[in-house]
Amino acid sequence: MNILFTAEYDKKWDEEIHQLGQVQMMGWAIGNPKIPESKLCDIVSDTEVIVTSYDAITSKVIDAAKNLKLIACTRGTPVNIDTAYAKGRDIPVIHTPGRNADSAAEMTIALMLNCARNIPQAHLALHHGLYCSEEKKTGSKNPKEDITWGVGKDQPYAVFKGVELKDRSVGIIGFGSIGRRVSVIARAFGMNVLVYDPFISEIDVDTLGQTKVDLDNLLYNSDFVSCHVKITPETKGMIDKNCFSKMKSDAFFINTSRAAAVDEEALLAALKNKEIKGAGLDVFSREPIPCDHPFLTEFSDRVVATPHIAGATEDAIANHTQMLVSDMKRFLAGKPMLYLYER
Repeated sequence: MNILFTAEYDKKWDEEIHQLGQVQMMGWAIGNPKIPESKLCDIVSDTEVIVTSYDAITSKVIDAAKNLKLIACTRGTPVNIDTAYAKGRDIPVIHTPGRNADSAAEMTIALMLNCARNIPQAHLALHHGLYCSEEKKTGSKNPKEDITWGVGKDQPYAVFKGVELKDRSVGIIGFGSIGRRVSVIARAFGMNVLVYDPFISEIDVDTLGQTKVDLDNLLYNSDFVSCHVKITPETKGMIDKNCFSKMKSDAFFINTSRAAAVDEEALLAALKNKEIKGAGLDVFSREPIPCDHPFLTEFSDRVVATPHIAGATEDAIANHTQMLVSDMKRFLAGKPMLYLYER
């Protein structure tokens, strides 16, 4: 098999990958940018398998690959693949659902903790020299083993005082692989979990510390509202002005899924009007986020922002490599594939 491999992968699988056939490593597989459509069309004439992460496998690329038999994408949803056209050409597409679910779930909890305990703000304050001693490190001594840095409203103990996750409620909107993992971790922290997902039944949700509710109930009663939905016509912009108006004034909004699910202007208004206390965000309506965005300027003390890294772990790469290699072996052996994309 002639394989064009342009995806980031776990190098531990290098030998097994090359045992699959004649492998040409290009693009992100060797640390280079995405390959333009025109160049892909020039290099795929003899390609039988394309393995990619973010390269656009369009109808033109598929037509240019006259011998193409399989497309493999390292993403949970292969949005960069013209899956409908591939299906029309009887070319199966495999993907890696859930490969970074643990990564995204842990990042969600991390944002919750950072919001609740003002960790980024405290970290930056020290790096900017606030609350620090004028003494130099060399020769300085601390006469007490247990000491508070200072008392009063302007001291860090008061300025960065936060809240615990224990005994608070997190509302999870979307109960797929990531939402379920967030629930498991949250309950381990002693949190109460409220779930909104119209496609999941109560029998699959309701258990100790976890309850399925309607959206209004979730918004009214959650201390943290965490979004975990895929983008569909129904979910696009679903977190709007009306939703933020129903949240607690001391609640936090968390989003590690897709920015398109949120009306960003409504979120900014909710922050400005103090309808909610703050937000932890990994995704934005425009990416990269502009350096003068209000999330980073006007609301930097109330918004914890990260540059779309919820799924960026070595473990996620290891997962998608193993999933695709194992499925490619099944394909070559004429066996049913486990990760066939069928939409």
